[in-house]
Amino acid sequence: MTHDLAAVLLHAALRAAERRWRVHPLRPGAKGSALHGERACPRTGECADGHRKWEQRATTDPDRIRAAWTTGAFNVGIAPGPSGLAVIDLDIPKEKNGELGSDAPDGATSFSALCERAGVPWPVTYTVRTPSGGMHLYFHTSQGVHLPSTTKSVAPNIDTRAWGGNIVAVGSITTTGAYEVADDAPVADLPGWLLRHLQAAPKSAPVAAPLLIPGRTTRRAAVALERETARVKAAPQGERHHLLLTRTIAIGRFVVWGEVARDVVETAFGAAGEAAGLPASECRATIRDALDYSARTCRTRETT
Repeated sequence: MTHDLAAVLLHAALRAAERRWRVHPLRPGAKGSALHGERACPRTGECADGHRKWEQRATTDPDRIRAAWTTGAFNVGIAPGPSGLAVIDLDIPKEKNGELGSDAPDGATSFSALCERAGVPWPVTYTVRTPSGGMHLYFHTSQGVHLPSTTKSVAPNIDTRAWGGNIVAVGSITTTGAYEVADDAPVADLPGWLLRHLQAAPKSAPVAAPLLIPGRTTRRAAVALERETARVKAAPQGERHHLLLTRTIAIGRFVVWGEVARDVVETAFGAAGEAAGLPASECRATIRDALDYSARTCRTRETT
């Protein structure tokens, strides 16, 4: 059985390499690289001139691939950056107490909202279904484009894998299941609207936190709150719950930073949600989940 699995995974690695995707072995049944790390580097072979990370050692050479995968049932990792790929990882909210998390939309819902905002349909491209029920959308990047990998900075439960990132290829099997093709369409070029979302924002100098007075709201928080609640009030049927959730998450950072009181946000979005036609109980639960999500994930604002 182990020998058969190793043969299947070797085939998967060779198929990926045929697409000119650079592959590297992952630990059997897992997602981490099986290649040696810097501490264990023998400083020989490829590393004779210094340690080379897995991304640098990923390859499309069939001889090297056979040499690696004939020694064990290694899962297949793809180095997206060197392969000219950007992979959009649409996650399912992590489980809480044995139940699916409900404090943020899943990645597919968030991505659908991004497409709608851009005025475009869901892109047709090579897509992989992950064992957890998520999806990996593969896109070609233009030569010279150097995109970083991101974690939930594009939208809730959306990660991206490009330079510095690792993606688990079709055929790989973990303890939770197998990675399978969901859509065998050709890999599409990365759309311009999506490229703008993924390009790293220029780093700015730390901004001094505003002088806060207990019970007072900063001007920028008030302006943002007014703008986002107006969007919720005007939400068409079918988008009301999603907009209430995502716009409250967006304002949640101001609560974390101490620029507006939580109860002020709860009251404002509650009124906006009810004005849009949502039941009061649904509004309260959605707003609570959104602000709790922001409290867990928002970074503390830098101060000087």
